[in-house]
Amino acid sequence: MSNFFNRNRAGGPPRSKRSPTPTGTLGRKDSTGSEPPSPGAPSGPKPLYLSRPFADSALVKGNFKTIVMQPKYVDVNEWVAVNMFDFYTNLNEFYGVLTECCTQQSCPTMSAGPTLNYTWVQDRKKVPLSAPTYIDSVMSTVQNLLDDENVFPTKSSQSFDKDTFPATVKQVYTQLLRVFAHLYHAHYPQILHLRSEPHFNSMFAHFLSFGTQYHLFEERDIRGEPNAPVGVGLLWERWKSTGILEGL
Repeated sequence: MSNFFNRNRAGGPPRSKRSPTPTGTLGRKDSTGSEPPSPGAPSGPKPLYLSRPFADSALVKGNFKTIVMQPKYVDVNEWVAVNMFDFYTNLNEFYGVLTECCTQQSCPTMSAGPTLNYTWVQDRKKVPLSAPTYIDSVMSTVQNLLDDENVFPTKSSQSFDKDTFPATVKQVYTQLLRVFAHLYHAHYPQILHLRSEPHFNSMFAHFLSFGTQYHLFEERDIRGEPNAPVGVGLLWERWKSTGILEGL
């Protein structure tokens, strides 16, 4: 596997501006906390996204090994940056279709499993937020980072900061992973109603394959803790066992 954290940026042609449409209302913050709402919460029935035929529905057949590999003459930092922009943009647009279903009333917590709620970290304090507020915070924060030329430079005369860029990308990836986890856990029935499960599954499989290839997340991010598992952790295991995420 490639590890872009230890590689230097090479020169290249000018890069196009990355500027997705803003969706958030909060400023830059970091969120790393998570906590279970209640240790004894019931697991409930098997979720639809783990059931056939939905778990195996996809637009892309085979595995994602080829499309996540770094092109020969492309700097690894630029390759990671471009892909993070694409993941953010695609997920943001997908979530936009589901905003009417994800409300303060329907999703009072940022849940990703029967026993897991994510909390936002602000001023070193864990802040419980509703899912729409949490996701709005994620999208706003990522938007600001993508628009910051000091973090995601778009000109060939600028370089990525090798000391801070890897940590920033990991932070962004983890937050987007949490958005995926909530949508699978709380809104997969709506995704099925829209007949969009092949698209969403393929997007998430690509996201996981890329993140593993470039070491952007830890297994605990996708698995969760024993008393608070992340729902999509079992989907990740299923796709690995069936070869969709080859070699992961």
